[in-house]
Amino acid sequence: MDELLFKLSVMLVPGMLAIVCHEVSHGLVAWRFGDPTARMMGRLTLNPFKHIDIIGTIMIFVIGIGWAKPVPVVFSNLRNPKRDMIWVAAAGPITNISLATISAFLLRGVVAFGSPAMPGSSLALFMEPLIMMLAFSVYINLLLAIFNMIPVPPLDGGRVMVGLLPQQQANALARIEPYGMIIIIVLVFFTNVFSYVISPLLNLAIQLLAGPQSMLVLGVTHLMMR
Repeated sequence: MDELLFKLSVMLVPGMLAIVCHEVSHGLVAWRFGDPTARMMGRLTLNPFKHIDIIGTIMIFVIGIGWAKPVPVVFSNLRNPKRDMIWVAAAGPITNISLATISAFLLRGVVAFGSPAMPGSSLALFMEPLIMMLAFSVYINLLLAIFNMIPVPPLDGGRVMVGLLPQQQANALARIEPYGMIIIIVLVFFTNVFSYVISPLLNLAIQLLAGPQSMLVLGVTHLMMR
């Protein structure tokens, strides 16, 4: 029970912030390009209760990645649906990369500031959970960004591809969307796409952003996922 509460205290805030900001960014960009659906439904808020998906939240603690209820976007409301779809879809991963970058720089600063603190001191007791939360924030945001760029709709990468491809190929890819989640589950659980594609990209991104603290990020993630 104590271990579960410890994981909850470290993972919940950065995990929920990563997921909620990802979804809100879709709605904000859609509103900017002409679709007010998310705003009218009260989804342009950081209040997690407006976005929470129970299963998706539980999955943060089970497999290290989760999801929220998708922010509704009516693509036909966009001023230029095919072009604007690219920006609406890309907003989520871009937001996660931005959050990962901010977390990585804060992590470097906090580690440098807290390193002289004696173990067991009041400063260390404050710094250690903060460092772990920032480390997990780097991991979860980069994982969400990379995972969502898999070019299969309804993931963001699939919708970006629909916007970029010529109309005939875009229509063919868009027709996959009703079966997209089945395809993604097969790719993740029945192929080596995570080991050979997602994991190497994730490790590289962590090294680029976290630098000397990349091993700390990976160590905290391993501890949380045990």
